[in-house]
Amino acid sequence: MSADTPNATAQPRKRRGVMIAAIVGAVLIALMVIHVITGQKSKAGNPPQVVSVATATLGDMPVILSALGTVTPIATVNVLPQLSGYLTAVGYQEGQDVAKGQFLAQIDPRQFEINKQQAEAQLAKDQASLAQARADLVRYTQLHEQNSIAEQIYANQKFTVQQGEAAVKADQAAIAQAELDLIYCHITAPVAGRVGLRLVDPGNFVTQSSSPGIVTITTMKPTTVQFAVPQNSLGQVLERVNSGATLPVTVYNSDNTKELATGTLFALSNQMATSTGTVTLRAKFANDNEILFPNEFVNARLLVDTMHKAVVVPTPAVLSGAPGNYVYLVNADQTVTVHKITPGPSDGRRTVILAGLQAGQRVVTDGMDRLSDGAAIRVASPAPAAASTSGHAAPAQTHDKHARTASAS
Repeated sequence: MSADTPNATAQPRKRRGVMIAAIVGAVLIALMVIHVITGQKSKAGNPPQVVSVATATLGDMPVILSALGTVTPIATVNVLPQLSGYLTAVGYQEGQDVAKGQFLAQIDPRQFEINKQQAEAQLAKDQASLAQARADLVRYTQLHEQNSIAEQIYANQKFTVQQGEAAVKADQAAIAQAELDLIYCHITAPVAGRVGLRLVDPGNFVTQSSSPGIVTITTMKPTTVQFAVPQNSLGQVLERVNSGATLPVTVYNSDNTKELATGTLFALSNQMATSTGTVTLRAKFANDNEILFPNEFVNARLLVDTMHKAVVVPTPAVLSGAPGNYVYLVNADQTVTVHKITPGPSDGRRTVILAGLQAGQRVVTDGMDRLSDGAAIRVASPAPAAASTSGHAAPAQTHDKHARTASAS
């Protein structure tokens, strides 16, 4: 009896351990099932995403090409001396506006006056010789008619007269050249414009056509702006220009914060730049206030055309990703659908939808960072009037960035 007692005690302990292990396992399985069930309920119970929506409308959209431009004067002239001599006077002030033909500088004319006097003296001498030769020819002609002189003497006298006439013409040309040199000594403005800084002072010896010249004159008004557009946009520009349309051009300062002037497109380059795939255009501006300064960098916007009755949506509604260009379309059951679209030109605040959307359909404009196809949404309440007024600053600041997107489109 004493030998069987340990085995009898061990068996109840073994059964108790198995039962405890079974209970623990059941509890763990129950916990896992509860976690899965509550997790699914939690997922299914996610609140709708709060978003802002807008309705696609019909409206007019300007087709604008934006590009970096340079103010290019109609005329920039570097006035060079046409002859050599000492500069005796300067008749302009730096930065002065001058008219065409206005006196600029004077080169010492005394040597050229002497040259003219010498040419006039030579002309008088040759004219006297010519008169004598003609008188002799008259006598020789009478004698030749009477067969009193040889034929050769008569012929030589006619050649002498011709030589005298040629000498007189050469002297007259020398006088004209001397007079032209005297005109070149008195340097005047070849164009109207504004003179730059003085390049040479009186007392210096200047040489013919030598740099840096006397002064540089730049026409300030009217002026032009040159800018380049991509070859993909050239077709629509040519179509409008060839139809006789006048295309307006507006220029802004370098950071696109201020409108400087408005003008019209008047010239296109005759060839494409192969290195950049662009063609240069030129617009003309009156520039009466001279706000456009030569060689200044500006931002040019060319209004090519205006699309009428186009489907437009706020620009933030247009997204780009794996599906391509798309919007979140709001369904009647307050869910959204990923809807592919074809965007068109944009003015920064609004974007044209060429295909994939109709007027009256609603799209999400804000709060789409956590959206997915089929997600539930809740439309946010309209912002107060004061807040909406202050909110207009953001689109105005981003206008230029989206305008460049419109030009690329």
